[in-house]
Amino acid sequence: MPSPAGQSTPSAVNRRRFLKVSFGGSAALVAAPTLVSWLGAADAKAAAGPLPFVDDYKTNLTTNLTPETNAVVRILGGFAEVWKTGAAWNTGTPLRPEILRANMRYCIAITRSRTEAAGRQAFVYDRQHQSYAMIAGLGPLTDLYKTGAKAVTSITSAPDTTPATTISDAVPADAPAGSAVGAGSYTSDLGQVARLVDTVRGPFASGNPGKYAFQYPRPWRMNENSEVVDTGKTDALGYPVYDSKVVVVPQLLRQRGTSATDDGGFPSGHTNAFHLASLAFAYAVPERFQELVTRALELSHTRIVSGMHSTVDVLGGRIMATALAAAALADPANAALKAAARAQALAYFTEKTGTTADTLPAYAHSDASDAYADREANARANEPRLTYVLERQGRRTPLTVPKGAEVLLETRLPYLTAAQRREVLRTTALPSGYVMLDGFEQWGRLNLFAAADGYGAFDSDVTVTLDASKGGFDAADVWRHDIEGEGGLTKRGSGTLTLTGHNRFHGGTVLEEGVLVAGHANALGQGDVRLTGGTLRADAPVRVRGAWAQESGAVLDLTLRGHHGPVLTVSGRVRLDRGAVLSLRLDADRPPAAGTTVPVIDASALRGQFDRVELNSDRLRAVPVYTADGLSVRLLKR
Repeated sequence: MPSPAGQSTPSAVNRRRFLKVSFGGSAALVAAPTLVSWLGAADAKAAAGPLPFVDDYKTNLTTNLTPETNAVVRILGGFAEVWKTGAAWNTGTPLRPEILRANMRYCIAITRSRTEAAGRQAFVYDRQHQSYAMIAGLGPLTDLYKTGAKAVTSITSAPDTTPATTISDAVPADAPAGSAVGAGSYTSDLGQVARLVDTVRGPFASGNPGKYAFQYPRPWRMNENSEVVDTGKTDALGYPVYDSKVVVVPQLLRQRGTSATDDGGFPSGHTNAFHLASLAFAYAVPERFQELVTRALELSHTRIVSGMHSTVDVLGGRIMATALAAAALADPANAALKAAARAQALAYFTEKTGTTADTLPAYAHSDASDAYADREANARANEPRLTYVLERQGRRTPLTVPKGAEVLLETRLPYLTAAQRREVLRTTALPSGYVMLDGFEQWGRLNLFAAADGYGAFDSDVTVTLDASKGGFDAADVWRHDIEGEGGLTKRGSGTLTLTGHNRFHGGTVLEEGVLVAGHANALGQGDVRLTGGTLRADAPVRVRGAWAQESGAVLDLTLRGHHGPVLTVSGRVRLDRGAVLSLRLDADRPPAAGTTVPVIDASALRGQFDRVELNSDRLRAVPVYTADGLSVRLLKR
């Protein structure tokens, strides 16, 4: 059915009138426009340059159905390389038949192999308000949110058979006074968050204009070749029977659209709504950013499982939602609202959980039964859902991050500048070469789950400042990627940054203030390491491919394990200035025994000594033993 957000559905006659007005030609000439010709006209206009999407998103209306007039149709233009819109809803033709054949085969396979439980789940997420469905992405905070926002639903399970009527979500009769469906009540303790979700899903966020522009049918109306063949029969519910092997969930058969003309498949309105809600929630509750993105991708996948949408429909919904969410959040008119929503969510959840801004992230990931507790499992599930049946063609097109996209990371990476957040988006994006994702401004290439883990590459030097006094992600964060590039990293500020990837950046690492944690043996890259201040901590052995220099006041904090090699291996020279400090901790599980000599630093050469060597033990003391190429400590009883 048409997207739940946005405007009412125009009739087929009105749609032709819209096209006529848009093109200024006769109805006969514009009744069968193709997106390819539209995009050609848009390219001709490109000399003047189309407005960036975030500055033009309010053109997404059902009165605007061309790339020149509608920013959403423009960014979805990659689909015009795959599908040629016909004169009517059932006369379009594939331009890339191999892609659309793979698309339909995927739908056929998944709908014919789904379990009964998966079908029931797909029914719930089809009928339940999409914003409410996204709340479960909050994990341990879910029930607190529902209570605080007074968010309710009447759709909690699926019937055993096809319902006798259509079903819509509503406030249950026994719900607390003031309750609301969707994200909740504006007058609740989380009213600003609910308002932000609804604003992001506002009047310019509908998928309907795209449906009317592209006219790509629902999968249950098409055969394997994306052809519509009406068998002339009707089913028990009175719907036309088409030549299609796609099997719709039985409970949803009566929920299908009755007007094929107004019930296109591309882009998926539910998918658009899921992602819009997820990114609004993620802005207000960035502690669950990746889990909310994962849930949006998971719920979008149920659109395919249900038989109501195909893979290309779902991809289109994700692309437009990413751009629309950025546009709404970047709109100056919404600046006060988004700040209020974030502040309200933080205050509410810290009060209800007894946490602080620093400890709320840990609480938000403290429930082992959380469906999204396993980050690696989330990443594995998400990856194929970003491209589905699309195959990369090998084109190498550098990504210019769309204007305003950086706002999507504003609360998740608050310590970075807008330019730095854009660089994070660029270096974590999907590669070019995927048709549909390489459309105008390439919004489909953004990988927000990956972007939440920080830089993917340092193509120039990066200076990052974290401030412990601000709390939350401003105070401490983790970058998990295997960071490449010719640039280097400079860490400033009193906060803590942890690097957990196998990093290969060449520009070196400089620690000036605060704490830098090496969470991987190769976390510090392939360049030199220089400590001018702060504390560099490693809980496991770490390797430096270049030289090491440690200045006065800087602290090297290492963990000692029994029967282990050097904790710090340096390929180049080590220089220790007067005033440098070594702080040692004994591993809780495998501490070295008293009387043993433990290797600490192995280098090509070592010059200087630590001003002091500390050991966190009441019963042992560490006596340094320096050589020309390293340092060991002898552990003696106090």
